[in-house]
Amino acid sequence: MEWLKDFSLFSVSIVFVALVLDFCFAELQRFHPLVMFGNWAIAIEKRLNLKPVSAEESLSAPSALIKRCIGLIAWAVAVLPICYVCFLIEQYLVNKVSSNQVFYWVFAVLVLYLCIGWQSLLSHAKAIINPLKKNDMQGARLATSMIVSRETAQLSETQIGVAATESVLENGADAIFSAIFWFLLLGVPGVVLYRLANTLDAMWGYKNTRYYYFGWAAARIDDVLNFIPARLTALSYMLLGNSRAAWQCWCKQGVNWKSPNAGPVMAAGAGALNVKLGGGSVYHGIYQERPVLGLSSAADADRFAIQGACYLVDRVLALWLVVLFMMAYILC
Repeated sequence: MEWLKDFSLFSVSIVFVALVLDFCFAELQRFHPLVMFGNWAIAIEKRLNLKPVSAEESLSAPSALIKRCIGLIAWAVAVLPICYVCFLIEQYLVNKVSSNQVFYWVFAVLVLYLCIGWQSLLSHAKAIINPLKKNDMQGARLATSMIVSRETAQLSETQIGVAATESVLENGADAIFSAIFWFLLLGVPGVVLYRLANTLDAMWGYKNTRYYYFGWAAARIDDVLNFIPARLTALSYMLLGNSRAAWQCWCKQGVNWKSPNAGPVMAAGAGALNVKLGGGSVYHGIYQERPVLGLSSAADADRFAIQGACYLVDRVLALWLVVLFMMAYILC
């Protein structure tokens, strides 16, 4: 396993080929493993998520602690067995099957391809941009509702631009760069752990009555796993956009966001694109006032901002590949 510990062209080639597969075939439309995992997570949540019998019981400290512990156990039951199986497969392929790791290389490429959502992210953005070009607000709102949790029925063009641009910037970190980071750090088990944890955060990480305590562990674990990759993504956005504005927004506005990782990423992205993001929005019938991201002189978000965010993600991905190949070549 020494080769796994060393950063090499072997591991970078896996990243490159996985991205090529994603570019050529995008996300699987049928039988995607994450869909099966989602059904598995739903079954676990139905069995283990305790419902409060009264308002007083739901707010009591012992009950909150118990529910958080149950949520942690549920997270472990959902994620760790799958990660362990991936670890065993990796060990078997590396140590038993082939001395030149061909079988592991194919296995790793396929797993990383399934864990990356590059073209899926861009296609969702394009599905919003195209109706906006035709002034089809209803179509744009419907497409926006597919990628955000806020209510979209009454969104204006600017609000759609804000929602979609934020989603592209944040999911660029989540669906692409964090997955690559954890694969390079911990191999197949690492990227599977990250992708499953990120999926559970999307499913359980809501601060509503149902998930406030049960989803606490899922949200916090995802925060930990994304901490370094999110900042690497924010740094990359800063380097490939309006660097001065991105740095100012990152430092002054990113820390005020409710999410410790989405804040720096979206603030740096807003500055890099010179666009205004953030502001109030309605989530599950409740209006939430959010900090404004971007310089005061920045432009309002629109379909061009969404497209700019897509281009920024593409440029950052190209930068990462160049840097990774250079590092691997030097270290070899």
